[in-house]
Amino acid sequence: MTEIYTVAEAQTDAEKEQEKAAKKKLLREMQKKEEVSELPDQPETIDMKDGIYTIEVELEGGTGKAGITSPAEMTVKDGTACARIQWSSRYYDYMIVNDEKYLPVNEEGNSVFEIPVYVYDRKMEVIADTTAMSVPHEITYALTFKKETIEKAENTSPFSGIVVAAAAIAAAVFFVVRKKRRC
Repeated sequence: MTEIYTVAEAQTDAEKEQEKAAKKKLLREMQKKEEVSELPDQPETIDMKDGIYTIEVELEGGTGKAGITSPAEMTVKDGTACARIQWSSRYYDYMIVNDEKYLPVNEEGNSVFEIPVYVYDRKMEVIADTTAMSVPHEITYALTFKKETIEKAENTSPFSGIVVAAAAIAAAVFFVVRKKRRC
């Protein structure tokens, strides 16, 4: 007995536009219910010194199979915060935040993205594209950045990287000089 299987073709442009319109409609409905905040044009400013911090982040949406690391690392520069979101999967190939596309900042391990924090203590809609299924899927999530949980990150001295690099160079020079003396 022969079974026939059909393979789903890639979405047409019209289907993509329909899906995009449906997502926008869903977002408007969620906003009416005040479940998700409409994002401002610019990220919310935060009155903190430039530096690296941690912040608790809650994830909602999707199928419930994916997660993110919390607390997340957050870098503040000139009053604007950028969060480092690490997914529990390596199959996320981009994120969309406020109509801007962000690519992963790593090549190995679980997918990591650096995205701006537009709002605190309210749900912020993001879209993440996963390639874990037979065809890529954009999945809508809500991230909530908990402002009261912000803490200065440990071991964030601006000189720590320089010290490590200098030590590595010094060790390499030492071993090269030592090897040459044995000859």
